[in-house]
Amino acid sequence: MLEKIIEQKLGIAVKSAGGRCLKFITPTLDGVPDRLVLMPQGRIAFVEVKQKGQKPRPLQVLRMKQLTNLGFRCFVLDDIEQIPEIVKTLGGDAK
Repeated sequence: MLEKIIEQKLGIAVKSAGGRCLKFITPTLDGVPDRLVLMPQGRIAFVEVKQKGQKPRPLQVLRMKQLTNLGFRCFVLDDIEQIPEIVKTLGGDAK
């Protein structure tokens, strides 16, 4: 499945759970996760979206480690089947 389709389905699930799924772009810092997920109650997470079976590049792994060291949750999403668990973990109930 294409990364674009997985991103779209994540956005739909987050929105249906009352949150926002924003494209995260930082022109001055490479390797940041693709999506910033904002959920009710101030829950925030970063999601790196990949095609099924693909893994993050070393720089992406480093950026996610830096974010988790700051206390943020980071997820790697490469299968739409993972979406309900990610949304649930962030306090939503994916539909």
